[in-house]
Amino acid sequence: MTSKKKRIIHSPEFKAETLKLAEKVGVAAAARQLSLHESQIYGWRKATKKNSSISQREQELAVEVAKLKRQLAEQ
Repeated sequence: MTSKKKRIIHSPEFKAETLKLAEKVGVAAAARQLSLHESQIYGWRKATKKNSSISQREQELAVEVAKLKRQLAEQ
């Protein structure tokens, strides 16, 4: 019978610090230092980029909405 390993859930702070370290020393070195798989770090980086691009798009839309509201108010 095989026993399942418990999954470790890392905090957002740990992930952010790991990504900073990976940016400085490289993903492979950071993974070795923190006993992680490289794929974990790559996944966290991808998710972070995806989230930041969504918020950037939301900001662009908010600016556009404000501009359109001003135009409507002027009419």
